Amino acid sequence: MADPAIIETIGLKKGYGGFEALCGLDLSVPAGSICGFLGRNGAGKTTTIKILLGMTHATAGSARVFGLDADNRESGVAIRQRLSFVSDEKDLYDFMTVEEMIRFTAGFYSGWRTDLEQKYLRAFDLPPNRRVKALSRGMRTKLALLLALSHGAELVILDEATSGLDPAAAEEVLQALVAHVAREGMTVFFSSHQLAEVDQIADRVAVINHGRLVVSGALDDLRETWRRIRLVFSDEAPAADFHSPGIERVSRDGRTLDILCSAGLDRIVNEAGALAPASIDVQPVTLKEIFLETVARGE
Repeated sequence: MADPAIIETIGLKKGYGGFEALCGLDLSVPAGSICGFLGRNGAGKTTTIKILLGMTHATAGSARVFGLDADNRESGVAIRQRLSFVSDEKDLYDFMTVEEMIRFTAGFYSGWRTDLEQKYLRAFDLPPNRRVKALSRGMRTKLALLLALSHGAELVILDEATSGLDPAAAEEVLQALVAHVAREGMTVFFSSHQLAEVDQIADRVAVINHGRLVVSGALDDLRETWRRIRLVFSDEAPAADFHSPGIERVSRDGRTLDILCSAGLDRIVNEAGALAPASIDVQPVTLKEIFLETVARGE
């Protein structure tokens, strides 16, 4: 049986004046997954996260977290008690020390995990007596993550949390997330422009473009089904008209015909073989290629 959805949106819409930020978003994130939420600037990622957190309200459709209505004031409070949020702004009080920030945050959660607090203080090498204002960007991110992970949250939502970090700091944050999920069984939903980070730690991806979901699924399944089929002909490649389902794009360049497909590989290869090419080569497709193809298709 598939894991239940910890995040689910159905026909989610959000308008700002005459601009539609979300245009009927259908999204499902299973419990226990690490889901990368991808899209170009302005695609609707941050708007989606704000609706899930109850920071703004949808124009139409529904959004549920833990099976609770994110648009309802009472259930919204219950949702926020069970999740943590880390934004790229790292909303912390500059006048507090690291220790004061931790004690202040812990006071809001009856299930605060002192063991996790101490674990991440050591792992992130955070100086308890240093003021937040004096922390580097990397240290601020680590402190924000410590606060997010130490209250026993079932779901952590991150919005470009590693932006601006050097590679070493970003790697430390990512590895902490992966280890925490494996140990505590929580769910991570994170937006990022860093495709390499998503490829490294996510087991699911959701790609949004112009307020609509264009790709969603387990990353291993996407890697398995998306393929590039390259046909090389003895003479000029024919302007073929393919009918097999699953073809995303066909491009022709001299003697070469490239077919990008998201499903139905065997059927497409059989159809391509009828063109009598000199050679047929099937190649895997990277997450970057999938992302660029799906967002370019919407332009």
